[in-house]
Amino acid sequence: MFQLTASIQQIDPPLPPRETLPTMYDLPSEDPEEPGLPDEFHNLQPELLSRTFRCRCYPPHQVFSGTDMNLYYDVRHPKWHKRPDWFLVVGVPRLYEGTDLRASYVIWQEGVSPFVVVELLSPGTAKEDLGKNAHSEVEVAALDLSAENRQSQTPLDVQDTESKETPPSKWEVYEQKLRVPYYVVLSRYTNKVRFFKLVGGHYQEQTLNPEQPKVWISELELGLGLWQGEYEGVTRQWLRWYDATADWIPTDTEEERQQKEQARALAEQERQQKEQARALAEQAESRLQQVVLNLLQSGMDAEQVARLTGLSAEQVQNFNP
Repeated sequence: MFQLTASIQQIDPPLPPRETLPTMYDLPSEDPEEPGLPDEFHNLQPELLSRTFRCRCYPPHQVFSGTDMNLYYDVRHPKWHKRPDWFLVVGVPRLYEGTDLRASYVIWQEGVSPFVVVELLSPGTAKEDLGKNAHSEVEVAALDLSAENRQSQTPLDVQDTESKETPPSKWEVYEQKLRVPYYVVLSRYTNKVRFFKLVGGHYQEQTLNPEQPKVWISELELGLGLWQGEYEGVTRQWLRWYDATADWIPTDTEEERQQKEQARALAEQERQQKEQARALAEQAESRLQQVVLNLLQSGMDAEQVARLTGLSAEQVQNFNP
């Protein structure tokens, strides 16, 4: 394991952080003593956020999203980390150094902080996630879980064995250390979403429409909102991305299904158009036949009717039973 010394001997020119500071290969990607995810929602909701994020401002290879991944934020305490339920970084390679899948996100190696962080409230995490903005009567009391369950499901921070300092809370890390521009907190128990924007170095909670909570992130030209619908066989309210036309961005599976439905609808439309054209042709032929018969019955011969209708004499004869 990488050991961080009080001072790093450098040369001129100085070595890059990749060679002097711990990387994701040196730091653990998980802690065996840290409790697992409290429920399936913590798997499905982050997955939906990643699958519906499509941004015109950044190509896919310049976007990284992490789910329940160690986020190392303080080089002075290299073992200190947080595990956001979901976070988004833009302007970084999709793969670590363009070649490898990330096992963790090490801020002093990446050089770019997350742009959006989403936390899903779990039993006992409201204070950690919301700091002084936690409202126990809403975020905590609504959780229908026993005290034992709450204790067993509370995430633990891994203490830096090289220091007796207490790691800061998630709120403090996101606001003061990483300065994440947008911080979103969702409670699956109350379906309440809270949106915080970094203004002047501090988070300011943004006012949302309680009937249709949505937030627009102008830098991404995308918005986040609560959508009522079915995802992976579960119907409930989900946090997902929407575009400038206020349309919910589909997942790849939903988009494929929509394309198939559109193709079927187009094929049905073409079939109906052909049926309609055939019916119109039959009606036109029937009317022309009646005109021919009327002219013949009026005393005209076939040649005269042909000249008048533009038909051939043979066609006129065919119309005459």
